[in-house]
Amino acid sequence: MEAWLDDNVDFAHSYFVRKASREMVNAWFAERVHSIQPSREGSKALPEPLSSLPPLGSTEASSPSPAPSTPTRKISASEFDRPLRPIVVKGAEGSLTFLSDTERVQMPPPSSQKLSSGEGSDEGGGRGGDRCARLLELVRDVSSHLDLTALCHRIFLHTHELIAADRYSLFLVCEDSSNKKFLVSRLFDVAEGSTLEEASNSGIRLEWNKGIVGHVAATGRPLNIKNAYEDPRFNAEVDQITGYKTQSILCMPIKNHRDEVVGVAQAINKRCGENSTFTEQDEKDFSSYLAFSGIVLHNAQLYETSQLENRRNQVLLDLASLIFEEQQSLEVLLRKIAATILSFMQAQECTVFIADGETSNAFSSVFHMEYEELAGSMEFPNREGDVSKINYMYGQYVKNTMEPLNIPDVTKDQRFPWTSENPDYHVKSLLCTPIRNGKKDKVIGVCQLVNKMDEATGEVKAFNRNDEQFLEAFAIFCGLGIQNTQMYETVERAMAKQEVTLEVLSYHASAAEEETRALQAATVPSAQSLRLQEFSFSDFDLSDAETTQATIRMFVDLKLVQNFQMKYKSLCQWILSVKKNYRKNVAYHNWRHAFNTSQCMFAILRSGRLQNNLSDLEILALMIATLSHDLDHRGVNNSFIKRSDHPLAQLYCHSIMEHHHFDQCLMILNSPGSQILSGLSLDEYKTTLKMIEKAILATDLAVYMKRRAEFFELTKNSQFEWEDDCHRDLLRSMLMTACDISAITKPWPVQKRIAELVATEFFEQGDKERRELNIEPIDLMNREKRDKIPTMQVSFIDAICTQLYETLASLSDSCSPLLDGCRKNRQNWKLLAEQGDEAGLLNGGL
Repeated sequence: MEAWLDDNVDFAHSYFVRKASREMVNAWFAERVHSIQPSREGSKALPEPLSSLPPLGSTEASSPSPAPSTPTRKISASEFDRPLRPIVVKGAEGSLTFLSDTERVQMPPPSSQKLSSGEGSDEGGGRGGDRCARLLELVRDVSSHLDLTALCHRIFLHTHELIAADRYSLFLVCEDSSNKKFLVSRLFDVAEGSTLEEASNSGIRLEWNKGIVGHVAATGRPLNIKNAYEDPRFNAEVDQITGYKTQSILCMPIKNHRDEVVGVAQAINKRCGENSTFTEQDEKDFSSYLAFSGIVLHNAQLYETSQLENRRNQVLLDLASLIFEEQQSLEVLLRKIAATILSFMQAQECTVFIADGETSNAFSSVFHMEYEELAGSMEFPNREGDVSKINYMYGQYVKNTMEPLNIPDVTKDQRFPWTSENPDYHVKSLLCTPIRNGKKDKVIGVCQLVNKMDEATGEVKAFNRNDEQFLEAFAIFCGLGIQNTQMYETVERAMAKQEVTLEVLSYHASAAEEETRALQAATVPSAQSLRLQEFSFSDFDLSDAETTQATIRMFVDLKLVQNFQMKYKSLCQWILSVKKNYRKNVAYHNWRHAFNTSQCMFAILRSGRLQNNLSDLEILALMIATLSHDLDHRGVNNSFIKRSDHPLAQLYCHSIMEHHHFDQCLMILNSPGSQILSGLSLDEYKTTLKMIEKAILATDLAVYMKRRAEFFELTKNSQFEWEDDCHRDLLRSMLMTACDISAITKPWPVQKRIAELVATEFFEQGDKERRELNIEPIDLMNREKRDKIPTMQVSFIDAICTQLYETLASLSDSCSPLLDGCRKNRQNWKLLAEQGDEAGLLNGGL
């Protein structure tokens, strides 16, 4: 059958035209076009993924595996849309070409017999025809090459066949970011027999219009120099270094189809001929060949540029993919963004500043990443120790101007004087660009790159205009990603807050109308009869009703009701609602603790003689804050809330419970019937709420430990100024802590009883940690370590309490009873610790 079809070609052709399916045509076409062998990942004609970048400063072609966070390049699905051969394939030598091997015209290998350079022979006409034919063959041999390195090497081989010189060099025209032209060698001083690897070099840069090569590039005219040392443009330094003697030089411009110089080819020392000089025929052959080679070189450069643009576009697509993949964590998103930028831009450091939405001249967070971390794990590095090394002034400048900033050398830039203040500053080149929101009308962040590295030498160089354009495009995607992630986090916080609010509302309720009327009608005892002004006050003998009456007495005696036109009924309902929003099943952090904290503040203001030094608004804020500072306490600390993944932990990054206490305080103050601040002006209302918030947050001992050194130093050096708002704010925070831990200053029987309540609550948390979190609690929470309580109490007094009460006593002598009570209890706890009397603890109150 096959033989018959071969004999009847017309029938076979007609039959297959009528009957052949698309799949048959595709199979026939693919069999004849796809000549290269497929790799493990398919037929990839494009360069390797951008993520496979070499180490910074390395000249190796191979590279370690990419960092986990660096995006991986994927083949475009458009390659498989049609059964057509790839536009670009690899030839037998591995170089990129438009033609596959099956389509390439097979040409005989270059003849060992060089083209004759003789003139005037009888066979000149024949030789001229041979010369033209061979020239066309050489041109066809390079016409399909797209890889610049392989193409330059092939041009070298052909040039040697044409003119038979001893050494060759080939330079290509380049431009920097300022459009200034220069020349870079692709081949330099190579000789016959040099392989592709040997001929390739890292690139020697020559100035435009300088030297013989620069002159030819600038003028576009060839030079045929008989004696190089007689030409003033010749630079003999290479001869001196290599010991090679340059005699004659033939230097030709390489032009594209627009007659623009795209390169310069140079031949040195003619091997044969009179005086080893190049002839006119050499010039003609060389010029004719380079006329075609210039077009091929230009095409290869265009291809290289298009590949670069393709890689850049792919990076942006990868980034877009990252943005849509990760919208839950801003930190994870910023790490991926920084990794992508660093891997592509070859910079030493990348810093992303996130603008503070509430403060115009500040950043809410900073993410910093260095190139070496690309090969690291996905764990986020601890940046607390490196924050001081990050100069945010450039980011602040870009944020304010909303314009990119490119500094080639920061040490020479006079606009920013802070760089000269630190001679050891490691930043040399810097590129900084604003990150805008989706509407492009607001800067939500700044991306800063430091020290662009030269891949060949490892030296620091300046960022160019291409880097600026890429980073600006990058910033558009970053802005979308950051804004989306921030919105996602905002929604998550809102949902968590809603969940917590629903939980609270289901547990609590406002004070009943009957309770409010009963308290409103009750006779409020005097402060003297209740001993409210005494530092040794104890609430153990008071009923719950008496504690609410005592609270009213404190507000009345401080003239808060009169000064701020509080409705008496609103005050009663507010106090009862606050009391109701403390959980009764919590052993220590309940209404009684809040009431005692408030009483201590009242005693400090009245008996401690600080009332006259504070404004009425400050006193109002402090009294509300002390009563509200532990609202809805759950009997567990911030650490437990974080580790148990409670919804509260999603709302706040620090001082979790303290923020929650303030939120509950605000909710009650805004509840109908409990609006005791309704008599304040708008400015007074805002000021009071701000002071209440700061005062409640100050009860977090972590906040106290950060701020107390400043307060102690001011008081010790007699530098505390009552007129200074910052000093007053610091004092209010210290007063809140002093009142919150004032149980340590009470008479010994009261102190022991309160310590028992604290220990009970702590031990309950320890039991929860064992049961729910499967962890061993610390000694303070471990009921099996209760015998260490006296020792821990002594440590607590020494570390937290003593210096605070000493400082308050130095500020006002009338506060000395607090210090005296603290010291007496330390002696008692110290005695118990030395005795190790566990039985005494159990029988005596703990």
